[in-house]
Amino acid sequence: MIDHLVLATPDVAATAAQVRDEWHITVVPGGSHSGRGTRNELAGLGGSSYLEIVGPDDGQPDPPLPRPFGIDELAAPALVAWCARPTLPLAEVAQRIAAHGIDLGPIAEMTRVRPDGVHLRWQLTFPLLGPPHAGTVPFLIDWLGSPHPTASLPHEASLTFLHLMHPNADLLRTVLAEVGSADTIRVEHGAAGLVADIWTPRGVVRL
Repeated sequence: MIDHLVLATPDVAATAAQVRDEWHITVVPGGSHSGRGTRNELAGLGGSSYLEIVGPDDGQPDPPLPRPFGIDELAAPALVAWCARPTLPLAEVAQRIAAHGIDLGPIAEMTRVRPDGVHLRWQLTFPLLGPPHAGTVPFLIDWLGSPHPTASLPHEASLTFLHLMHPNADLLRTVLAEVGSADTIRVEHGAAGLVADIWTPRGVVRL
């Protein structure tokens, strides 16, 4: 169910280098998101999950709209959101979640070209970063038959637990039941926020 975690940053190169050095793992260039003003680098987290390090792309002009994930407001890297990959069509899952009072917004289509020239295309909803959810409700993705990023990533780290805190923990659990289950997710009552425990060759790190 967990497709990827989003580590947003004001400086992709610096954050990727820090992850490489401190975690002792491989981080690889992902590509640019044309028109969004962002690019990413990726690290495998075991199975079909990965870490996305995303931030401004100096090779693109400033986009007409704010960059996603609150990147323009960041002073330091932050785990801001996570993405789920449901087995049902995105529109159907979004409709089911809307029945519980949470509107995931429109479904958009995005593309990027990997450094090896492979063209990726996918559909997704956008994360709910503001209150009351603060990134704890997953945004959804459908890779539309494109090669999944994890197929070409080294998996030298693994996600141990994703901790989700929410002021209405029961509501969040209900939403997750509509998306699918994952043994690595822990939902707790509290101020909205998310924390990931990741096993690395240097020990467990917390984002």
